[in-house]
Amino acid sequence: MLNTPLISIITVVYNGERFLQQTIDSVFNQTYKNIEYIIIDGGSTDGTLSIIKANEHKISKWISEPDKGLYDAMNKGILLAKGSLIGMINSDDWYEHNVVDIMVEAFIANPKNTIFHADRYDVHDDGSKSLKRFNKSSFKFKYYGMTYNHPSMFVAKEEYNKHLYNIKLRALADYQFVLEAYLRDKSTFYYINQPVVNYRLEGISAQMNLKNVLKEGFIARKNAGFNFFQNILSVAIRFSIKKFQLLFYKSIDLLSIIAF
Repeated sequence: MLNTPLISIITVVYNGERFLQQTIDSVFNQTYKNIEYIIIDGGSTDGTLSIIKANEHKISKWISEPDKGLYDAMNKGILLAKGSLIGMINSDDWYEHNVVDIMVEAFIANPKNTIFHADRYDVHDDGSKSLKRFNKSSFKFKYYGMTYNHPSMFVAKEEYNKHLYNIKLRALADYQFVLEAYLRDKSTFYYINQPVVNYRLEGISAQMNLKNVLKEGFIARKNAGFNFFQNILSVAIRFSIKKFQLLFYKSIDLLSIIAF
């Protein structure tokens, strides 16, 4: 393998004029330079296309056309990608300046691994950031929800040749993808213990109600290989924890009113 393999980075966007320039700059300003940058636009009606056209010298390929959602756009980008390793950075987010160097070093040193992941910074509405570390609990990942930081992931092209994202899911296709790989062979993952990406907490999954989260989680686990009883256990655990959290926060609110 060459010491500087081609790395593909994909940005999917739809009406993302607010933050897209920051995303583009975070890719263009990487310390690693052998990068193919692909933007998949879902037919934006705001100023997104103007931003893309103004940055064409920073972009290897871009398309703008209607799609079937976020994961359909991701799959389109993957099929266009020529790199040995592929990163996904959405138009709300941005990379740390040396993430590609970090991932390439790990990729070259660990040729048996195909999914490289790390920690992330969560960016809050007020602009403050908090560290979101990878949770190593296998039980929590399988029976509660996503513990891997998908925005931090760089995935080998050979892994994407085995499976893509389920476009029938609105928000949890990344969970299904990662769970499929984990259940097939958990040694495929390589963890890098540092934050490499900045993630704004405005994603689709944050907007879904509990019923839809449970439904998509059930479908994702079933498709990934869970049997019926494992899946029912997972739904029960997730439902119970969410209801407990709701009651806890209501109790805190009530206590604050009484104290006042």
